[in-house]
Amino acid sequence: MADFADRIIAWQKVHGRHDLPWQRTRNPYCIWLSEIMLQQTQVATVIPYYERFVRRFADVRALASAPIESVMACWAGLGYYSRARNLHRCAQQIADSHGGEFPRSVERLAQLPGIGRSTAAAIAALAFGERAAILDGNVKRVLARHFGIEGYPGSPKVEREFWQRAERLLPRNEIEAYTQGLMDLGATLCKRARPVCAACPVHDTCIARREQAIDELPTSRPSKPRPVKSSVVLTIQEASGAILLEPRPPAGIWGGLLSLPEFDADAADDVLVALAQARYGLRITLGETLGEIRHEFTHYTYVMRPRLAQVISSSGVANSSLRAVAEQEFETAPLPSPIRRLLLRLALPLLV
Repeated sequence: MADFADRIIAWQKVHGRHDLPWQRTRNPYCIWLSEIMLQQTQVATVIPYYERFVRRFADVRALASAPIESVMACWAGLGYYSRARNLHRCAQQIADSHGGEFPRSVERLAQLPGIGRSTAAAIAALAFGERAAILDGNVKRVLARHFGIEGYPGSPKVEREFWQRAERLLPRNEIEAYTQGLMDLGATLCKRARPVCAACPVHDTCIARREQAIDELPTSRPSKPRPVKSSVVLTIQEASGAILLEPRPPAGIWGGLLSLPEFDADAADDVLVALAQARYGLRITLGETLGEIRHEFTHYTYVMRPRLAQVISSSGVANSSLRAVAEQEFETAPLPSPIRRLLLRLALPLLV
């Protein structure tokens, strides 16, 4: 066990990543922000968002005091939007209940919104040098292959085995280099596809390599049919050229962002017109359909059928939930990525 950790540490010091923006400090705010952004998102994607975020919200108090709309706008495009909502709630809790200081222990960190056991351990280890085990997706892949751990990692029994192994492997010293080394190894060498085994510091003791089972570990999630959900979304344009968008509910898919008004996928034209009148006080005329947009969420496929529409008159749009967003705001408004792409590529003159 000690030999495994020692080799990871030695490798990280020479071959690991040392120039990522959040590695230039032991500031727990920066480390926390990066860890949340890196959940289910690649490093190359995260870097510009991270840099823009710390420019906009320099510390946890600045983030806590910012309106949630500003936070969501800065996060827009990064996906998994519950992370941004939890980020804001967590900042507020740290500012209000912890005097603006991050707790140092894994147990107290894990009680904060959006911070689970592994993220808490990463913050504690990298910011405070606490001896704690991490277990993100990259680390699970390293451990599954090296120690031949079979079974889907998301099942409670197999996950317990991973945590027990991770705890036993912890070195007594240099926890920062070990923690970063495990993450670096999974991200740069022990990749899901085409791993670079020859450069791995522990390849000679890797069970998956020895037994030619690299492609089988970690075990994939048991497959099941992926549901498909469909809806019609209206791109309703005002006479000014602005598009009317509706805030999503705070919780759920795209929570807190602006999106196109949604209607049942099978709604007939007269029903769409009547619903626009009933919901928003708008008389509209319908235009062409723009094909389909498919977007993959974690648990289902969402199929949108965008439909052009034009406002004829309004009996109460000022009091409705819709917000008018001009073309020059499409890049910066808090929009889900598929909606932003749709609006940016629309030939707006066709709506007139």
